[in-house]
Amino acid sequence: MRCPFCGYIDQKVLDSRPARDGEAIRRRRECMGCGRRFTTFEEPERPRLFVIKRGGSRQEFSRDKVLTSMLVACRKRPVNLETLREASERVERDLFQEYEEEVPSNVIGHRVLQELRKVDTVAYVRFASVYFEFETVTNFEEIISSVQQGVAGEAVLR
Repeated sequence: MRCPFCGYIDQKVLDSRPARDGEAIRRRRECMGCGRRFTTFEEPERPRLFVIKRGGSRQEFSRDKVLTSMLVACRKRPVNLETLREASERVERDLFQEYEEEVPSNVIGHRVLQELRKVDTVAYVRFASVYFEFETVTNFEEIISSVQQGVAGEAVLR
């Protein structure tokens, strides 16, 4: 690893400690060339997981895309960013445990719906309206009714 300031290859490690809930190691380093200090994070390389889209195309899974879609659904709602980060991490963790190489996009959508339902019902309805491509007011009535009755909304729309 090269120093980010001068590019010198040799450094010494000043401090190491667990980071990101034990998922990584944080190392404080000092460059032997310029003497400046910097921090690095070391974590295991995750296997790559590809999403199979509705049209058949493939793209690499991105937790950031999951988080962004949840943020859009929760816009102007009293939902903490950290809550959404944790939810997106749960979605990612579950997918990596259940799938090895490829996961259909609809599975991800359903996982996001489950997490949003726990967090905020308005965000859940917003996300569902886009995900299930609502075209009529009746679609909204059905999902709102399912939320009020505590029924899984996905089952109502199928």
